Amino acid sequence: MSGFKKFLLRGNLIELAVAVVIGAAFTGLVNALVKSFIEPLIALIGGQPDFSGLAVTIGGTKFPYGVFITAAISFLIIAAVVYFLVVLPTTKLLERLTRAEEAGERECPECRSEVPVKATRCRFCTSSLVPA
Repeated sequence: MSGFKKFLLRGNLIELAVAVVIGAAFTGLVNALVKSFIEPLIALIGGQPDFSGLAVTIGGTKFPYGVFITAAISFLIIAAVVYFLVVLPTTKLLERLTRAEEAGERECPECRSEVPVKATRCRFCTSSLVPA
């Protein structure tokens, strides 16, 4: 029982559970955005946002290919919304934070050129520098 308790209370499992719950809530939000704003925009441009009525009948069997087209368009729209509203801003923010932490160069106080952090002399103006 102790091993099971440790398994349930591990950080990774709890983080995964939180991610699933947040993901489900975010899915509802993005779906509402697509239904409320994106699909009407598609209807303005293309005339019809829902292609689920499209089908072809072969040998008495109906193949509703419009359902797949509607799902594919919704997937692409949702993927684009998630990328441009979540992934791209988060990536840019993380780049800024890590760039500041991992600065490999600093500015020379004399000539304002970039020199390595551990340099004791500027390679451009040859002034002495105090190592960081």
